[in-house]
Amino acid sequence: MRFSEEQRVLGEGMESSGNNSQGIYYGWIIVGVALVSMAFWLGIRTSFSVFYVAFLEEFPWSRGSVAGAQSLALITYTFLAPIVGGLIDRFGPQRVVVPGIIVFAFGLGLCSLIKTLPQFYLLYGVIMGSGITCVGIVSYSAILAHWFERRRGLASGIAVSGMGLGTFTLVPLSQILISQWGWRSAFLVLGGLAMIILLPLNGIFLRHKPADVGQFIDGEKPAGLEPRGDETRNRSGKKVGEWRVGTVLCSGRFWALMGFTFFSTISIYGIFVHAIEFFVDQGIEKMKAAFVLAFVGVISSVFRVVWGWVSDRAGRELTFTFGLLCASMSVVFLLLIEKTGNRGFVYGFLVLFGVGWGVTAPMFMAVSADLFKGRIFGLIYGLVEAGIGVAGAIGAWMAGAIYDRTQSYQWAFILFIVFFSVSAALMWLAAPRKVRPGSAG
Repeated sequence: MRFSEEQRVLGEGMESSGNNSQGIYYGWIIVGVALVSMAFWLGIRTSFSVFYVAFLEEFPWSRGSVAGAQSLALITYTFLAPIVGGLIDRFGPQRVVVPGIIVFAFGLGLCSLIKTLPQFYLLYGVIMGSGITCVGIVSYSAILAHWFERRRGLASGIAVSGMGLGTFTLVPLSQILISQWGWRSAFLVLGGLAMIILLPLNGIFLRHKPADVGQFIDGEKPAGLEPRGDETRNRSGKKVGEWRVGTVLCSGRFWALMGFTFFSTISIYGIFVHAIEFFVDQGIEKMKAAFVLAFVGVISSVFRVVWGWVSDRAGRELTFTFGLLCASMSVVFLLLIEKTGNRGFVYGFLVLFGVGWGVTAPMFMAVSADLFKGRIFGLIYGLVEAGIGVAGAIGAWMAGAIYDRTQSYQWAFILFIVFFSVSAALMWLAAPRKVRPGSAG
């Protein structure tokens, strides 16, 4: 959309030289909306670990088949993520996100009616999985890319810190609800919370680009540059946004981007879906196991902000590599728990996995925008998230299948370390350092 005449006059009234503040930058409000929304998005996803235990206790289903519902939700996400991103590019976020919240909440409520495995797959994997896609990282990545450039890593880190906060609140809340009233009531409560909190928040405050509220990217006006609704220039005045789908698909950097997000996600989701059941197998009480994941979420929230800030200064590649090194060390602690039976190693896992997990989402968002920000960025990031959805489905299913075959998670954990290493190598091939316009001082 073009800037209105009133907004254009406001822009012309500012100083025309240097980068000047425009007061309170609305981009930080968008960050806040994204933080709360992604708290629900990942909080619900990681709460599956709690429902996973409840379903295994109530129904005569195998671990692999129950985990398949989460895999199907991720496959649904895979198909819809590029569509959601493309629709946001074309119609703006409110027309996509708000209807998605309604489907998301409705799907959670319907999950209280599950009696058979096919119903579980349909209600959780398809209906809920469709709605949750609209309030996930693909939507807010497509939006935030237009609001920040110089502080993109920091803004991304703050926004996705909500993912850890969601894990901290919704995983133990789900366990409490299940323990007190059963898993059916838990689904109803979570659906109600999504409707009460997310719907008005996104409906009232969500905006697509700085031009929609009379501001510039980063809240600063570059010398001689007027605000443009089509976002064809960055803060330096350099033209951007001329990417086409065919050009992107032929880019080696795009496939390196797809690769580093894909392999790290296999490991992250494989660990998350099976963590509570693994801890219960090791003799840890269910509520304590749920709180382990909850505190992982707290640590990850802090480090999402830290890693985002560090990456703006030290570079995305080095930041991501150190983060995945921590994640790999956390998996070593899981192997030690299974090998020795010493539950004290849980604390090492808790800290290092929180630190390592915290590096993933802000780097996914920031690197994607560094490489491909433009008019069709929502579609491009939707393709990235489609790959992430496939990876999550593979990770959730693979760990369960390996356990069903071997009665141990050992080989799954070893594969996760390998995948973290491959992911770090592919980040260096994506090489965002070669295309970033500069970092904050």
